Amino acid sequence: MATIKVVNVAQKHTFTWYEKFYFYSIAKGMGITLKHFIKSAFLGKRVTLEYPEKKRQYSSRFRGMHSLKRDEQGRERCTSCFCCMWICPADAIYIEATETTPEDQHLHPEDKYAKTFEIDLLRCIFCGLCEEACPKGAIYLDGNGEMATDNRQDLILTKERMTEKVGGPIIGQRN
Repeated sequence: MATIKVVNVAQKHTFTWYEKFYFYSIAKGMGITLKHFIKSAFLGKRVTLEYPEKKRQYSSRFRGMHSLKRDEQGRERCTSCFCCMWICPADAIYIEATETTPEDQHLHPEDKYAKTFEIDLLRCIFCGLCEEACPKGAIYLDGNGEMATDNRQDLILTKERMTEKVGGPIIGQRN
């Protein structure tokens, strides 16, 4: 027969006199603050960038803003298959599809296209699953990382803002 060992987890921690008055914790926090102050004020090791004048250098693995790509003939690649919308864990993508008319056939190679394609950047977690799920290679996370704005509407990417122009990509620019 096996014996059962009982471990007492309700042991009380005995505080020393300096821990009871929180002087130790306050002094430790003030020491960290003083260290950062000396580094930035006297040694010139600044952490903050002056944003409009200096831009942050991003890693080569950085996932930037979303962009919709075109094919070799300048037509939109997105065929409204809804794969990106269904796989998005944050439910940040909204697509409304419509059928292609004969006069729009030169812009859209398939029988339907995205009439409305929106990505809510406040919901998006930049996981890249939409890029992996797209069978046509229409959506990429390769734009710039500048998201500074003063209202919510600018953080909802529309199809017009994401689609690269025929002459070259204009990513993140308002039309």
